[in-house]
Amino acid sequence: MKRCTWPTTELNIVYHDQEWGAPLHDDRRLFEFLILEGAQAGLSWSTILNKRENYRRAFDRFDARKVAKYDAAKVKALLGDPGIVRNRLKIAAAIQNAKAFLAVQKEFGTFDAYIWGLVGGKARQNRFKSMKQVPARTPESDAMSDDLRKRGFKFVGSTICYAFMQAVGMVNDHLVSCFRYGEVRGLKR
Repeated sequence: MKRCTWPTTELNIVYHDQEWGAPLHDDRRLFEFLILEGAQAGLSWSTILNKRENYRRAFDRFDARKVAKYDAAKVKALLGDPGIVRNRLKIAAAIQNAKAFLAVQKEFGTFDAYIWGLVGGKARQNRFKSMKQVPARTPESDAMSDDLRKRGFKFVGSTICYAFMQAVGMVNDHLVSCFRYGEVRGLKR
């Protein structure tokens, strides 16, 4: 079976084959990816993927309402949790992002409606033949980053936003030779 070249570990292969690039519309899962992509900044995605279950436990299964209420005691506990990336700025960003996420939900009804609205509600179908062609950022990720920052989100630079777009299927960056390319392309919005 031919797949993209980046998944080289069992965990990455499962993630690639089952999740990456498939259009996602569940607000809790979108929040999860927003937090995980921010946590990944400066690290490898494999590092975060290996800690994903710990993040789910530590961040109350990514319940934005609970995360938005985290206090100093919870931050201290998170900073002492070896199962996650113990970076004070990234933890503070997750809490701030939960508050901004809830504000977006209040304004748009769902975070899904807001985030997919930034790309016209439709996934971009790229046709890359090599990973060298896949960009780290695009004008769309630049615009997303700018809008998220205006709304108070942190750790949402353009590169992080593009990785988020790839993860949640806003762009199909599977190589055209990858078996998932056609599968993902056939999924609805």
